Amino acid sequence: MTLPNIFTRSIADKTIHRINALTPDTRPSWGKMSVDQMLAHLNVTYEMAYDNIHPKPNFFMRLILKAFVKNVVVGEAPYKRNSQTAPAFLIKGSRDFVVEKTRLIAYINKTHLLGEDYFDGKESLSFGPLSKTEWNNMFYKHLDHHLTQFGV
Repeated sequence: MTLPNIFTRSIADKTIHRINALTPDTRPSWGKMSVDQMLAHLNVTYEMAYDNIHPKPNFFMRLILKAFVKNVVVGEAPYKRNSQTAPAFLIKGSRDFVVEKTRLIAYINKTHLLGEDYFDGKESLSFGPLSKTEWNNMFYKHLDHHLTQFGV
């Protein structure tokens, strides 16, 4: 099953529409994150793609991530509910809902504007070079998983 292409305007807009349906009071159907934490959690993927604020895993950890985690993250199979997440994605404390929502929408728009060719072969912080399909799957699947978690 091919996942929707987050690099296209129509899928980016549909995703942004779902994000705009969230409110500070939206509750999850499963899991422990609040909506503001979930938005901040989603932003980490884009921070790792664009911003130099997260440390690159050491050689040994990258081997482990490539061998055991990469296919789960960049493959087409949906994430399981309540699956474990990497430490960088754990959001502690509350965040500003509007700030995190605005950041996420800006990242989605930036990703669309740069386009899939920008990402084809671009190195992932954790997994090394990824194809544009792998980048799409990672971006879209993560967004869809958590937006579904929050009922939008």
